[in-house]
Amino acid sequence: MNRLASPAQLRASYFRWALFLVPLIVLLGIGSGLVGGSTAESPWFMALKKPATFPPPIAFPVVWTVLYVMMGLALALVCAAWGARWRGAAILAFVIQLAVNLAWTPTFFGAHEIGLALYVILALDVLVIVTVWLLWKVRRAAAVLMLPYLAWILFATVLNWQFLQLNQALDGAEVSSAVQRIEI
Repeated sequence: MNRLASPAQLRASYFRWALFLVPLIVLLGIGSGLVGGSTAESPWFMALKKPATFPPPIAFPVVWTVLYVMMGLALALVCAAWGARWRGAAILAFVIQLAVNLAWTPTFFGAHEIGLALYVILALDVLVIVTVWLLWKVRRAAAVLMLPYLAWILFATVLNWQFLQLNQALDGAEVSSAVQRIEI
């Protein structure tokens, strides 16, 4: 026998990685949203002028859940590619871009730093392009699974820039949620 693992063993390895990584990445995304206060009902976000391209708020949790699942499946494909030349670099690039991805929500929603969030997402754009390129070298299917994510963050970059253009006065500002009651 001249191979390290049978096709069935390779599939089992992929499914084990997927069973671990998909929920982990989805939970990290949810955690980032909770820590960052990502909600359309926050007083600060409600005070922002919304660009015409802003989708309905319900789209974001749906889209991000699907994207995080696809990202987890892509990473599982690469993790299961034992012996692939670019495997380590692809995994490292994926982890770095994921960390930057998770930093955007607390920057935008938590710190109310629209301008800084734009720099974060621009860095994310570059990191995801590098990650897709490295994933392509390991498993083309993994790179293809990342393409909707790349498209979405490019769209999110445009949205971030539009929010900054429309709301420069609220960049970094605190908006109080206090209610003032006046009795006559």
